[in-house]
Amino acid sequence: MKHLLTLLLAALCLTASARDYTQYVNPLMGTQSEFALSAGNTYPAIALPWGMNFWTPQTGEMGDGWQYTYTAHQLRGFKQTHQPSPWINDYGQFAIMPMTGRPIADERERASWFSHKAETARPNYYQVYLADYDINAELTPTERACLFRFTFPEGKSYINVDAYDQGSHIRILSAERKIVGYTTRNNGGVGENFRNYFVLVFDHPFTYTATYAADAKDMPVSLDSLALTQTTYHAGAIVGFDTRRGEKVHVRVASSFISEAQAETNLTELGTADFETLRQRGTDRWNEVLGRIDVEGGCVTESEDDLRTFYSCLYRSLLFPRMFWERDATGHVHHYSPYNGRVCDGYLYTDTGFWDTFRCLFPLLDLVYPSESLKMQEGLLNAYRESGFFPEWASPGHRPCMVGNNSAAVLADAFVKGIRVSDTKTLMEGLLHATHAVHPEVKSTGRIGYEHYNALGYIPCDIGIKESAARTLEYCFDDWCVLQVAEALGQPRDTLRTLRERALNYRHLFRPDYRLMSGRRADGTFADDFSPLKWGGDFTEGNAWHYTWSVFHDPQGLIDLMGGKHNFTAMLDSLFTLPPLYDDSYYGFPIHEIREMTVMNMGNYAHGNQPVQHAIYLYDWAGEPWKAQYWLREVMRRMYAPTPDGYCGDEDNGQTSAWYVWSALGLYPVCPASTHYAIGSPAFRHATLHLENGHDITIETAGGAKHAPYIQHMTLDGKAWDANYLDHFTLTRGATLHYDMSTTPNTQRGTSAKAAPYSFSR
Repeated sequence: MKHLLTLLLAALCLTASARDYTQYVNPLMGTQSEFALSAGNTYPAIALPWGMNFWTPQTGEMGDGWQYTYTAHQLRGFKQTHQPSPWINDYGQFAIMPMTGRPIADERERASWFSHKAETARPNYYQVYLADYDINAELTPTERACLFRFTFPEGKSYINVDAYDQGSHIRILSAERKIVGYTTRNNGGVGENFRNYFVLVFDHPFTYTATYAADAKDMPVSLDSLALTQTTYHAGAIVGFDTRRGEKVHVRVASSFISEAQAETNLTELGTADFETLRQRGTDRWNEVLGRIDVEGGCVTESEDDLRTFYSCLYRSLLFPRMFWERDATGHVHHYSPYNGRVCDGYLYTDTGFWDTFRCLFPLLDLVYPSESLKMQEGLLNAYRESGFFPEWASPGHRPCMVGNNSAAVLADAFVKGIRVSDTKTLMEGLLHATHAVHPEVKSTGRIGYEHYNALGYIPCDIGIKESAARTLEYCFDDWCVLQVAEALGQPRDTLRTLRERALNYRHLFRPDYRLMSGRRADGTFADDFSPLKWGGDFTEGNAWHYTWSVFHDPQGLIDLMGGKHNFTAMLDSLFTLPPLYDDSYYGFPIHEIREMTVMNMGNYAHGNQPVQHAIYLYDWAGEPWKAQYWLREVMRRMYAPTPDGYCGDEDNGQTSAWYVWSALGLYPVCPASTHYAIGSPAFRHATLHLENGHDITIETAGGAKHAPYIQHMTLDGKAWDANYLDHFTLTRGATLHYDMSTTPNTQRGTSAKAAPYSFSR
């Protein structure tokens, strides 16, 4: 009996200790955004980790990049979305909307009032009450399919399937209780034969059927009892039911970028499981990936909000890049290629801009989710094979957006950390190709201005290539990244020498009179009217104060240019003590990134945009790590919250979220493709990273509190650790980190030259 009681108690303890991490996730974090001021520019992505399809409630009209805004009062439908950003907008989209009383085609007319008080959002579950129709709507997805459950009142009930405009097709198959069709609506990055095929299967017979269509832009859609037989500009369908009060209608939905038959295959992800079973499976999947990082005892606010912020940010870090691959009926992996318009073998991922996500999103995946990262890396090789270039901004194919050749950083970081693709020859070929080529149609893919950069060591600011200094600094870092792979793969000495020389090209843009980076003319002179506060121009969505720190691979080299650590830290200090002044003459008005800097009361530090997000950690190189510890906590405390206005700017495909995840753990990959992580200020009393290789990284803090950001003493596996970095492979072999925190800085720790993380010129 005693043995039985022991087993029962053990079982109860196990159950009690199993955490549901999804309870801390708020998918509405960052949704209180608008064109003029971003609090994240997110939407509630109801999905599985890296799922091919997301679903979102839609408050905006068709084509509106702000497809869900927290301040809206009406919903127009539940939209299958692939949108990575409102600035990039969507593709492969269609919407489903239940209604009662009468069938309505027009999206404005069919909208229903709703309240956040009658709304539930979880990573894999969404529920809302549609007040105008007395309908409770629920959905729960798999990676490529979704199950809807609509609870109707008594009377005539309907479901509208809107395939959207720009060329769509829809058919109602009444005998099979099915709707099939496709949508082509997109905003670029697709081939001419692009289609998103969809299939919907209902568990009730139809008592009403109608299709609607508009043959041209700006024409109103109109109901027609005749079935559509060909593609039209804007197609949709409505089916109806006679329902009792409380009757539930289930709709199984799936889609494919390959074919209608593949959409049917993708529908089998749902199987015959009921709604609650599928919901639990999705919750289990999210808990599996969220639970790889287990944190307790937050020190930022000393409330449960610390957990909510952390896991909401981790959820955002695990959405993009999304799967763009599918499995056929035999399990074979293939994908529609947006690069050549054909169906090709192998993996493909998309919907990410490397200008944002190379910084810390991909390094997070490389550390904690390497098996998923490997598939992403193989997908990048497929993109190169299919288009001749690695993508820089993919959605789903090459998009003309941002600057840099930062695919090099993404590929090199994985390579250096042991995530090796099967075809390293093609990897090396593609990396080197981009150093002397630019995509013929999408000029932000490859390296625009490479001829000047390779000849002069910089892109001149007076030859008609915008944002020349930003491009130069990023190409320079990218050359260093290519060098890491080239050295490991034994490339010729001439190749290595060239890459090493170009990795120091940042020196060409440094202005000693300002101690800042600047654009430079083709004749070698600097501009006379240089303004350190000017956004744009020579820089991308920032100014010289932001971009000067973009020497990720060689902070010591930058310190040397500035005349030593004292000058360097004085310049870093000034980033926060300068008032939030700006020069917006390049744009003609204060773009939202400028406004987000000015309202945050942190000087000229602009955390709401990516170029400067690593800068605080540079105090680790300058021997004053306590300043990094102070400012990191300030950013975590003041600029993140698990609320609709919870970000301080664009979230951007997981990058700004991943910054919080890393920083709350007390680490940050300032230089992707190196193995050093800069040390910050751990924000949880206990954290465990459960690595795929079976080892754990355990992080313990003593004395951690809201007003105790400073590291007094630190040990690694029980031994004192004075350095301002930790090595990737030291951690992945399993490690225990212990921090003693304090309200006062320890100005003796981490001050020596050997305490600094990696620098190329050292």
